[in-house]
Order: sequence, then C-alpha cells, then structure tokens
Amino acid sequence: MKNIKTRNDFAKFIGVKLQTLTYLLYIKKIDNCYNTLEIPKKNGDTRTICVPNKNLKKVQKKLYNKLSTYYDEIKTQNNFTSKISHGFEKNRSIVTNAEVHKNKRYVVNLDLLVFFPSINFGRVRSYFIKNNYFEINDDIATILAQLTCYKGTLPQGASTSPLIANMICNIMDIRILKIAKKYRLDYTRYADDLTFSTNNKYFLNDYDKFLEDIKNIIHRSGFELNSKKTRLLFSNSRQEVTGLVVNKKISVPKEYYKNTRAMAHSLYKNGYFLIDDEVGTIEQLEGRFSFINQINLYNIDNKKKNMWHLNSKEKQYQKFMIYKTFYANEKPLIITEGKTDVLYIKAALKKYYKYFPNLITKKDNGNFVFHVNFFKRKQKHSYYLNLVKDGADTIKNIYSNCYIKTKNNKNITTVHDFKKLCGERETNPVILIFDNEMVSNKDRPLKKFLNEIKVNASQKDKLKENLYINICDNLYLCTYQLNNKEACEIEIEDLFPADVLEHEINGRKFSKKDSTHDNGFYGKNEFSQYVYSNYESIDFSNFISLLSAINEIIELYPNNI
Repeated sequence: MKNIKTRNDFAKFIGVKLQTLTYLLYIKKIDNCYNTLEIPKKNGDTRTICVPNKNLKKVQKKLYNKLSTYYDEIKTQNNFTSKISHGFEKNRSIVTNAEVHKNKRYVVNLDLLVFFPSINFGRVRSYFIKNNYFEINDDIATILAQLTCYKGTLPQGASTSPLIANMICNIMDIRILKIAKKYRLDYTRYADDLTFSTNNKYFLNDYDKFLEDIKNIIHRSGFELNSKKTRLLFSNSRQEVTGLVVNKKISVPKEYYKNTRAMAHSLYKNGYFLIDDEVGTIEQLEGRFSFINQINLYNIDNKKKNMWHLNSKEKQYQKFMIYKTFYANEKPLIITEGKTDVLYIKAALKKYYKYFPNLITKKDNGNFVFHVNFFKRKQKHSYYLNLVKDGADTIKNIYSNCYIKTKNNKNITTVHDFKKLCGERETNPVILIFDNEMVSNKDRPLKKFLNEIKVNASQKDKLKENLYINICDNLYLCTYQLNNKEACEIEIEDLFPADVLEHEINGRKFSKKDSTHDNGFYGKNEFSQYVYSNYESIDFSNFISLLSAINEIIELYPNNI
C-alpha cells in the first residue's frame, strides 16, 4: 500500500471505478450516504447504528477485503500471533474469548466508553500515515479516512469499522498486556469489552493499583473507561465473560436458556412470543437456539451422537427445528433426492413462470421470486433429524422421524404432536419428490418408501394417475413421468430431450455417474449448472406434469382438511 500515490491508484487497488470514488467523495459526499437507526438497549439507553447506502457499502466491502488481506499478510510476515483480540477476528468468537478465562479464581470485566465514536477521523488518518507497516501517502490516508468515517468518527454499522478499530487498538492491547503480565493476569479484548482473569489468590491486594494502571493506559490510548460496567467476579459466584458463564465450563446463563424455552412454548401454544415486550420473529428464536447449541456442542467431547441420544437442550432445538421446518413452514417446502434436482426444477419454473404464478413470478426488473422453498440439507439436519446431506433413502427419515411415532422416536415431538398442541393444522404442504421407479423390480428408493408408508393399491393407482398422494398431515409424495409414454422407470435427467443430454462441455459428454475431467465425462453438478444457466433455450416440456402436480397440491391444500 506504500506505493499507492494517486486517487486513481487507490481506486484500482480496491477494485472500483475512479468515477464511483470521485462521486462518493466529492459530489454525493460521504456524510450524505448514511441512514441512522436507534436501537434500544436493555438498560434503557439507545445504540446508534449508521447504515451506509448501497454504493458506499460496496466500496467499503472492497476496501475491507483489501485491508484485511494486507493486514493478515503483515501479521504472517512478522509472526504476530497475539491472541488478545477476539472480536471481528477470523476463527475467533465470544467462545474463544471466554475460554481464556474459564475456571479462574478472579475475573475482571472492563468496558470502554463510546468505543467507535472515540476513534475519530484524525486518528484513522494518522494511523495509516504513521504506522510502520502502512506509511500511506497523506492524500491517500485522507481518502481512506473519508471512506470509513461518518461525521468525523468510525460509524457502528460500517463493515470497515471493526477492522480499523482492532488495528488502532493493537497498540493499546500491547501496553495493557504488559500490565496484565505484571499482575499475573490473562487478558483478552472483544471489541470494547476488556477481560482479565487470574488464579493468583493475592490479586485482591493489588486490585486498586492494577485498576489505576489500566485506566492510565486506556486514557493515554485515546479511550475512557466506563466505570459503571467495571466488575470484579469471584469463583464462588457466577462469572460471566461476553455473556457466557465461565466458572467451570463455558455455558449460557440459565436465565437465557429458560427464557428461550419459554418463548418457544409460547410460540407453539399461542403462535407468537415476546422479546423485551415486543413480538419476536421465528428467526430471532432460531438464533437463540442456535447460540445455545453452539455452546453446548463446544462442551461435548464426543460429538458423534445421533438424534436419539440428545441432551435436554438439544432436544429443545430439535423440537423447534421440526416446528419451523415442517409444521410452520412459511412457504410450501419441496424436498428432492439430490441438490441437482433443485436446479432442474427452478430452471423449469423460470421457463414456464407465466403458467405457474402460484409457484413463481417475474418482477419488472427481470428477477424471479419463488413462492416455494427448496430444502437445503445442512449438518444440523443430520445431527438433530438424521437427514444426511444427499441420498434418496434418507427422505423417508422425514416421515419416520418427524411425522409418525415409532419405537425409536417416541420422545420426539412430531408434526402431528404440534397439530394437537397448537390446535391448528400445518401452515403449508411439504412435498417429497422421488424419481419414478414404481415399475422397477429392483429395490429402489421410491418402492422402499411406498412399502414404508404402507401404500395400498388404490393409493398407488392415484399416484400413477395424479403423480402425487397425501401421505399424512401436510406431507405429500410426488413423482413425474415422461409425456406420452407408458409407465417406465425414469430419473429426473430423463425428462430432458436427447440434444440436452448430449450437450458437450469442453469435449466431455454428460454421465449420470460420478465423473471427472480425466475420464472424458462430466457429471450431474456441471450438467445442472449448464441447465440452470441456459433455461431459456432448453425444452422443459417433460417437466410440465411435475410442475402441474406441485401446483395442484398447493392449490388444493387449503381445502384438504
């Protein structure tokens, strides 16, 4: 960065057009590129969030990427291995911050007053000019400070603020660390939260002197201590570090877990819950459960458990997951055998959007809006619901684990249980899509699933005629067939015409089997990407019966009580 001398050099460095940079800095002006929001705190105060507009946000993101990469290179080249800062750092979190202070005799929590506003335009500019690892040209440092400051200070809400704050605070951290070592203390910082801990039983004798030394360093570093938040915590009482209890192991406060469980019960029973006296969202509740279980997993030595051997906290998250995914799903949910099937169906919907407005619409700007969701299998679904990432055989686990009671899942809250608890039927249908293998003599996934759900002859005939049946509650089974063909065993790729299946990519032909560049073929992943990118020119007529079946399920569902 030392070689950047002109505004044009800087624009090229961060990857934006010079005109864009000039417009933001000198025509629009940075202070006119923000909206401010007042967010209430628990103590009754408010936190001001400054949100940059779309254009400035893009520029700041590019600048952040460049600064972050450059700073990482500096740390690597100079063997900086400091573990002091844990906020907004790669592979660091409130958990790694709390871990340092686990099971200690004394814990001291300090808080910096008005953290981001304390870092003003002059400090940002001066840092990049004077720091030995940057030594940026004065004019370029001015531009950098202009792009990252709002009304003269670092704004809380800009992506660049935490990174620059950590850079500037690094000098303070080194000074504080020296004092911490003097008093035999461990020290970490998470943004504006400073934490010290020790097992030194004589620390109390030096506490006042230690606090005075730290106050002086913080003041010399351009910050002030928030005396209202200074806390000395003893091992015989609850010790918290960045919201986590650290007495014996890392854990969430009991009140947080109990409140989350109560919120979930209110949601299941009443259809809503409150957070800080306001109606909460299901995303907020999921965030709380996810956080609780992140900490829970951190403490489990043997993480190779399954859904039938979960502890009480995990069972609560499992219950919520079934509720959100299969009972109160905000849109009709489509679950396919493989991830490539999703791209095929999405491409077909985009091709025929005019005929299926219940499933998809096209906005004036040309973007598409899907009115159905496609299930994305994640690691949490494997752990909590026994739904592995790919494979048709695992689709049956949705039925056997989330919808019906068996010997294995008698303690699991199923969709049917929620129906009785809430007193209302499910919000939207859940549609399982299988390859059509009913006529196969082999033990195919669809055939095995039909045996699993004990489908009778009448239901099989209905499936052949309509391409779908209702299994139970809001769960549907759907398949497809080739147009104008007798019943035959097909996979979803067979719905494409020969010219599409024969399309070559760099001289390689499509194969349904796992394929690589080396054997002269390409596989389903590349094929699905090709299909999705070229949907306008591809014939999807064989998909119409499948799309019609999905559409009919959704249209008739409100009346199918």
